[in-house]
Amino acid sequence: MDDLLREVEGREDEIVALTRDLIRIPTLNPPGRHYRDVCEHVGDRMRGKGWEVEMIRAEGALGDSDRYPRWNVVCRRAGASEGPCVHFNSHHDVVAVGEGWTRDPFGGELADGRVYGRGACDMKGGLAASIVAAEAFVDLHPGFAGSVEISATADEESGGYGGVAHLAERGDFAHVDHVIIPEPLDPDRICVGHRGVWWAEIETKGRIAHGSMPFLGDCAVRHMGAVLDEMERTLFPILAGRRTAMPVVPEDARSKDDVRVDAAPGPLVDLPATETARRGVRYERVVSRQRSATLVVDYSSQFTAEARAAFQRAVDIWGAHLTSAVPIRIRADFDELDENVLGQAGPSILRASAGGVSTWYPFALFDAIEGEDVFPPEPGDPNYDIQATFSSAFPRFYFGLDGNPPSNRIDFVTTVLHELGHALGFVGSGDVDDGEDEPECTGTAG
Repeated sequence: MDDLLREVEGREDEIVALTRDLIRIPTLNPPGRHYRDVCEHVGDRMRGKGWEVEMIRAEGALGDSDRYPRWNVVCRRAGASEGPCVHFNSHHDVVAVGEGWTRDPFGGELADGRVYGRGACDMKGGLAASIVAAEAFVDLHPGFAGSVEISATADEESGGYGGVAHLAERGDFAHVDHVIIPEPLDPDRICVGHRGVWWAEIETKGRIAHGSMPFLGDCAVRHMGAVLDEMERTLFPILAGRRTAMPVVPEDARSKDDVRVDAAPGPLVDLPATETARRGVRYERVVSRQRSATLVVDYSSQFTAEARAAFQRAVDIWGAHLTSAVPIRIRADFDELDENVLGQAGPSILRASAGGVSTWYPFALFDAIEGEDVFPPEPGDPNYDIQATFSSAFPRFYFGLDGNPPSNRIDFVTTVLHELGHALGFVGSGDVDDGEDEPECTGTAG
């Protein structure tokens, strides 16, 4: 064992290099991009070292499609004689990039002894370590008994239906004696078991009633409160009293701490307060949600500080309701518009889908579906996704952030929300001439 440890430690640079290569393949899930690319990268390496390689698509599995096929790769090296099979399993998919990165999430940058990138820890680093360790073992002990396998599987971040579950259903693990999964935990700790999980969905129902006759209604929220109260009084104490023979760290980590109750998102409910407070709270509650899309605005010089603040409030609200790994670039202007037109916004262009189907998508939506910036900014050409223009001649915009404009004013936040809806493709129109050119599209409200 000591000679193997020394050999693996001597291949540290190789582990780092392979980790960086794997990070540079952006296997985003959703939607399931570049799965075949990462499997081929692993397969080509192992095939070149004399391993048997099998590429397996999880056809028919949940999530598999011709656009985003669920690919897995299994590499096998048989020993000189019969013996047990040791299988290393890692998933190759990674979750969405999210916000706050200071380095390229798919650059695989090496700095100060660390590799940076989405999946460096979970779990392309583990995949690279298992590959290099298995190669080192075979090189040191070519006459070993048994077999060693390595798999890189899909969709662990979304249930594994197109990955491990599919391989298990095929019987690909029936001959395996031992499984090692290099998920990130602790460099000095090995898990010898895995807890199970049980999912349940509880729905309580009520009955609506008019505010003047609330006694005719039945509140579903109160019923759910009764369910949670019963769980607190009965279920949690029972779970807390259970014990296991497996080593649990820390000692008091018991099932109670692993019960998670999540609420399904529903419509916003106005609070019973004054009109000003009601509308102000509505805005604040929306913005407090976790952002799932980034909208970047380039303002013209006509935008005052208060106009920018109001526009940004609308942008933040949309950002809390959208999902896109690609920043959405917006150009915002004030200019002369037709009479009685407050504003207009639309995608810079529409983009046709692949495969010959006549489906056209606004620029921002097309990028979100593709999972990449199809036309990134270039020197001298920012390639905006959305062009938004508002009437410079209209004197009665209200730029407050409380959603409570005076009776003779028009709320600018609401106007921007409406117009961006056109540009994002929720409501709009398109002009398509002969099908040869990419059409312009605008939505107008007045």
